[in-house]
Amino acid sequence: MSIDAALTRALASPVGRSVGARFGLVEATTLRRGRILPTGPVVLGRAGFTDGTLLASALALLNISAIDPVLDRPDERHVDAAGRQQPPAYPGRIGAVVIDATGAGRVTDTEAVRAIMRPAMRALEASGRVVIVGRAPQDMPDVEGAAVQQALDGVIRTIGKELRLGATANLIQIAADTSPAELASVLSFLLEGRSAYVDGQPLRLASGLAQQPDGRRVVVVTGAARGIGAAIARTFAREGVQLVLVDVPAAGEALSAVANEVRGSALQLDITIADAGLRIAEHVTGRHGPDASIAVLVHCAGILRDKMLINTDEQRWASVLDVNLAAQLRINEHLLSPELAGGLASGSRIIGVASTSGWAGNKGQANYAASKAGVIGLVRALAPRLAERGIVVNAVAPGFIETDMTASIPFVQREMFKRFNSLLQAGQPVDVAEAIAFLADPATPLNGTVLRVCGQNIVGL
Repeated sequence: MSIDAALTRALASPVGRSVGARFGLVEATTLRRGRILPTGPVVLGRAGFTDGTLLASALALLNISAIDPVLDRPDERHVDAAGRQQPPAYPGRIGAVVIDATGAGRVTDTEAVRAIMRPAMRALEASGRVVIVGRAPQDMPDVEGAAVQQALDGVIRTIGKELRLGATANLIQIAADTSPAELASVLSFLLEGRSAYVDGQPLRLASGLAQQPDGRRVVVVTGAARGIGAAIARTFAREGVQLVLVDVPAAGEALSAVANEVRGSALQLDITIADAGLRIAEHVTGRHGPDASIAVLVHCAGILRDKMLINTDEQRWASVLDVNLAAQLRINEHLLSPELAGGLASGSRIIGVASTSGWAGNKGQANYAASKAGVIGLVRALAPRLAERGIVVNAVAPGFIETDMTASIPFVQREMFKRFNSLLQAGQPVDVAEAIAFLADPATPLNGTVLRVCGQNIVGL
């Protein structure tokens, strides 16, 4: 038995759990995953003046009949055996709390959020959900309104850290023209198990995004032979799309196995070669017809070459930047050419894979963090430039995800990485894949967004 296996087994024993608990190594809750809504009722509350029509219509599209909240009011509290005042309680477990705060414009409006959430915090079921729906601060007519809407961001980040049993809290900031169907698309993702590892972050909705064109919907995924890339392929296969899976020739056998499993086509290709984008386009038209184009391009290919910066030479630096960032730029440039057959169509979506290392940095990963921060910059710069063509650009930023690559990290260090987040566990490749499929959905009104899939393990906007 390996040392890692022995330590894992020891921590799983009654004595091990007791010792581990003293050091904060509590047993994590198994997260609800997949297209599964909470089992308990959904509570719908309001903060500020709003008619609630948009949110009610969105919930109706999801066939959700919400119940009224139990509110923490002074005249309804009771005194427990220790003499402490306690808020009123729900009669049973609730599945989710959704708060319409789109009309919150005064500091006093935040009291409604507190009154709704205090009784709900104890009543939420395992993998429960808290979703606050507000507005982007810059869309508010006055300074106080902008401050209050930004305050909601602080509320959900804190609630996400205080919740237990795999529950999460997130914020939706609607646009002026958000439709019930667009809001329903985002609510569906956040309420379902697809968002299991998404916690403590705002999602700012975009306006006027083009729909993907009719015809052959080809999805291209790079780095698809194993790990997160393979999970992305399997998740898209669930949607019945036509898949082109790309990876290096050295991974050809694994790539073919995944392609056969999802009934897609495999393209063995080193994405760092100068004409990689042209090779992808040729494969698309060759396999799917001369009129075929790319509806979704997922840049998942990436490598690690970790070393402290003092020990990083130019070759180790360049290899990571070339695969993780420069290759994406070259491929995009080719596939975005309007004259290129098999390229990106109007209404298509580009999705990058960044990392929380790119957001917050990570010791020994200066090259990797630079490349992933570069992906974030690419998304933010490219999204507005392609808006006129109806092309949408987003990214995900995974945190610690359990893969073959992370399995090589020493046990103690790996346990620290796994538990340094609000959900007290590592994510799974499917968590990243579900987030990417959500961003690829034509109904998802997000553009220029970097969606963290990290269990809320970092601080940052």
